[in-house]
Amino acid sequence: MPNVIVIGGGLAGLATTAALGSAGFRVDLFESRAFLGGRAASFPLGPGSDEVIDNCQHVLLGCCRNLLDFYARLGVADRIRFHREFHFAEPGGRVSVLKAGALPAPLHFLGSFLSLKFLSSADKLSVARGLAALGREGNRGDLDRITMLDWLREKNQTSRAIGRFWSPVLVSAINEEPARMAAAHGFQVFRLGFLAGADASRMGVPAVPLGELYRVEAWRKLGEAAIHLRSPADRIRIENGSVSGVECGGTVHKADYYVCSLPSERIGAVAPELDLDLSAFEYSPITGIHLWFDRPVTDLPHLALLDRAIQWAFNKSGGKYLQLVISASRDLLEVSRADIIAMAVRELGDFLPAVREAKLEKAHVVKEVRATFSARPGMEELRPPARTKIRNLFLAGDWTRSGWPATMEGAVRSGYLAAEAVCEAAGKAEKFLIPDRG
Repeated sequence: MPNVIVIGGGLAGLATTAALGSAGFRVDLFESRAFLGGRAASFPLGPGSDEVIDNCQHVLLGCCRNLLDFYARLGVADRIRFHREFHFAEPGGRVSVLKAGALPAPLHFLGSFLSLKFLSSADKLSVARGLAALGREGNRGDLDRITMLDWLREKNQTSRAIGRFWSPVLVSAINEEPARMAAAHGFQVFRLGFLAGADASRMGVPAVPLGELYRVEAWRKLGEAAIHLRSPADRIRIENGSVSGVECGGTVHKADYYVCSLPSERIGAVAPELDLDLSAFEYSPITGIHLWFDRPVTDLPHLALLDRAIQWAFNKSGGKYLQLVISASRDLLEVSRADIIAMAVRELGDFLPAVREAKLEKAHVVKEVRATFSARPGMEELRPPARTKIRNLFLAGDWTRSGWPATMEGAVRSGYLAAEAVCEAAGKAEKFLIPDRG
């Protein structure tokens, strides 16, 4: 069986390795860091610390079929805890719950939607009309040329409906503001995640640190798959239209096929012969804020926070340790760690009165400056496919043409597509990608 070198230990590279390993290929994965997962990773809180934290809270929906398949391949699917209720909190502490009821899709949220306290009757009517239009207009030819905000305004959505319903869902899912994201991606979020059925919309939160999902031990069940940490790829050697090897720390490693799953900004330095034009790619940051209090401040598993900079709060340990998420956090890039923590505690107190009485014992801030590419209109046609002009070199990564925006599901999809391309080149047809429902 041919051997494959995968460069990059983010989710795309891991998915490629899992797929090809299960298909009988000999796979060597080279990762520059001491841990796997890329931007969905965990690490010690400090030097010598036994406490491990995630760089940011990552969640999935039931519609993320390929990500769930990847977890099943690693034998860790049971470490994802699913929630069927979404808690929305307003400043002052009032909480509304959105959950699926007995009605069939796409009406399964109707009962709880009508009872939401943070939207007026006019707002709800506006949203209902918007969702109905979204269901009718999924095949519009201009959805990758207009922004989601353009479409929402075209459908006369109220400002409160945009700010309190559409935006919280979209910004968290796509890591971009509706005014900047292509409408096609907004449609995808609601069509696959909220209109397809109760199982599709359930929210999965890892019950363990992300790093435990990719433990090296898990790869032993996937055939001849070897993981090499602290092994950065310096250069992909390309000669006469073919890769002859990968340079890692002065050593050249050879294989029959190569998959590069590095971030887009690193491709040019490692494989300049590909001559990819990625100049149109922009990036959207995510800021993760970890807060530890001296007492529990909530008993809810999670909260979507309305009308503030913080968008989500996740209860990580009995209500004393919360992880906060701010997606598309461009405004925080130049803000100091101390100011971000102060803002987070202040805003959290607007929703959880117990925070005002609690003592903050420690805090940590993680800024992922290049968390995802910005899913702007016109970007889909610029995302490269898995195949390249080099016969034995393939690409994977959430920035490649996966059919999804830059999410964990998108990363896994790209890895599966790269694995399929390798199999085809090796004359061994295999299918790994699981199509979306609906």
